Amino acid sequence: MTSTYPNPETAALDAEFMSLRERLAERAPLFGGRDTGDHVLNPDMGPYAKAKGAPKDAAVLIPIIRDMDGAAVLLTQRTAHLSAHAGQIAFPGGKIDPEDGTPERAALREAEEEIGLASNEVQLIGNLAPYLTGSGYKIIPVVAELETRPRLKANPNEVADIFEVPLSFLMNPANHETHSRVWQGYRRYFYAMPYQERYIWGVTAGIIRSLYDTVYA
Repeated sequence: MTSTYPNPETAALDAEFMSLRERLAERAPLFGGRDTGDHVLNPDMGPYAKAKGAPKDAAVLIPIIRDMDGAAVLLTQRTAHLSAHAGQIAFPGGKIDPEDGTPERAALREAEEEIGLASNEVQLIGNLAPYLTGSGYKIIPVVAELETRPRLKANPNEVADIFEVPLSFLMNPANHETHSRVWQGYRRYFYAMPYQERYIWGVTAGIIRSLYDTVYA
């Protein structure tokens, strides 16, 4: 006979994602105008520190996998030969092309191009406030849920590796370190979240911090 009682682990996982959805739906509009970006830890640099003219629009996907052992966030490591941010940890994403129309479509397109994540495997949850980068981009982070662990294939032209980090680790403020480097003669500060052998920092860590501030802080 099949039990009609819900699996406690499944119920807990459902509750975790329901909480994430509800918090994001409730709080994201309140934080939509919040000032986020590289300049938050570097007030002297100002938004779009190196930008010339209007910022360039971009979008990234924050894919969160439902898993019985706990939710996990998909991240990529960029290939070493890229002209920008080579070898760094990043979310799938890129520029918003005119034919995309929306940040969501751009994020989904980039995720399919970079890691083979089909859009029909993704359930969009909501967006975070725009993140302003020192290189002149305005990035819209798009939060998404994956009910199952998909089969992924890294695009060798852009992605060297695809890996997961527990959501619980990334959403623990104790793991949000502030590091600094000297850049163009100035000391610049940024978030860093070292995980095992991975060094998550810069814009990616800043967006993760924005997710924490929006949903959990």
